[in-house]
Amino acid sequence: MSDLITIKGIWGFGYHGVFEHEAKNGQDFFVDLEIELDLSKASVSDNLQDTVDYGALTNLVVEEITGERAQLIEKLAGRIADRIKSGHPEIEKISVTVHKPKAPVSAEVTDISVTITR
Repeated sequence: MSDLITIKGIWGFGYHGVFEHEAKNGQDFFVDLEIELDLSKASVSDNLQDTVDYGALTNLVVEEITGERAQLIEKLAGRIADRIKSGHPEIEKISVTVHKPKAPVSAEVTDISVTITR
């Protein structure tokens, strides 16, 4: 059985998107993480070494949001998931949701998001 770490609403300003105005003007992106791993040792030891560092995870996500442009949020979510998973072999499963609330679509929407699971 796996335990779960959830971090919601990691914010960054990025320049991702298919259209040139997105690359030029940028917009807000929000990322949610759901990480499954065994936390039994950390729940007893009370030691950061026995879990994953939430601060380091959020910093990595912000680096990706503010870093190299991706045309698709699918690509951005995949990069985040792959970086976290490769740096933390103890993670059994990770889901990364990238929210693009101001995506340029013709209909009125409150949010558009993509979730990638590894």
